[in-house]
Amino acid sequence: MLNRILVLDDNQDLLNIVEETLSYENYQVLVTSDSHNLIEIAKIFRPDLFILDYKVTGMKSEEICRQIKWHPQFGRIPVILSSAYFHKDINYVTMGCDDLIAQPFGLDELVGKVSNLVSAGA
Repeated sequence: MLNRILVLDDNQDLLNIVEETLSYENYQVLVTSDSHNLIEIAKIFRPDLFILDYKVTGMKSEEICRQIKWHPQFGRIPVILSSAYFHKDINYVTMGCDDLIAQPFGLDELVGKVSNLVSAGA
């Protein structure tokens, strides 16, 4: 069975690239821009990893990450925050994320981070 990656971003071009790249690497990928229903989507999809845009439209990413980590079904699922706007004075780990990836990112970097976190959770 393929590992499942759920990606939340409001940039459709980025979603297309991430979906194509991770699908090519033999992951089952579901992309969405629906921040308000992410937990419901996750309940159906049952991801092995989340990738969240830090500056997504709608709910704040900190709140989404906390919802994931506090949820009994998803608390142990790794979360990668992705953004072009990381600030040095914010402790992103306290939000519950397991890794960060700065945009723009290389596809090798993306695949490496995903692979490391999925392998660690297996």
